[in-house]
Amino acid sequence: MANPTVDKDLCISCALCTQICPEVFELGADGKAEVKGDADLNAACIQDAVDQCPVGAISA
Repeated sequence: MANPTVDKDLCISCALCTQICPEVFELGADGKAEVKGDADLNAACIQDAVDQCPVGAISA
């Protein structure tokens, strides 16, 4: 799977991705989702987070 990215301009800080895939996503100091520095980029949950983001802010 490609490295996931979060478009912070689209992110609405709902934190759904952090609930779906906490091993990859966290909320940054700005309250927006971001990919963890030590993220498991092979995590099966990444695509679920991409698919379920309500504003399409995550790509992989």
